[in-house]
Amino acid sequence: QVQLVESGGGLVQAGDSLRLSCAVSGRTFSNYVMGWFRQAPGKGREIVASIAWNTGRTYYTDSAKGRITISRDNAKNTVYLQMNSLKPEDTAVYYCAADSFGRLGPRAKYDYWGQGTQVTVSS
Repeated sequence: QVQLVESGGGLVQAGDSLRLSCAVSGRTFSNYVMGWFRQAPGKGREIVASIAWNTGRTYYTDSAKGRITISRDNAKNTVYLQMNSLKPEDTAVYYCAADSFGRLGPRAKYDYWGQGTQVTVSS
């Protein structure tokens, strides 16, 4: 079993920065890929960025590059999503997910999910 708990969401203004955290516990493997997803009102869930736990290699969508950074702290078993210059369109529920198959990129299969944390960006 793998448990994922997100935190760090909240209400911010456009242009602000925010860092989301995902605490990982339970049975984990070094080859896991960790991903951050978001689901905006009226839209489907989409990937923002992902990272390979063992190597630190990252994957970003075009919309995330330049403003959003994914990272992990191996000692703390925590994955972060640093978001800068936030825009109203970033408003969404953000989810942390784990791919036990360890595939980095758009073809990853995520089999563990957190409950999500709400990010609201006002103008």
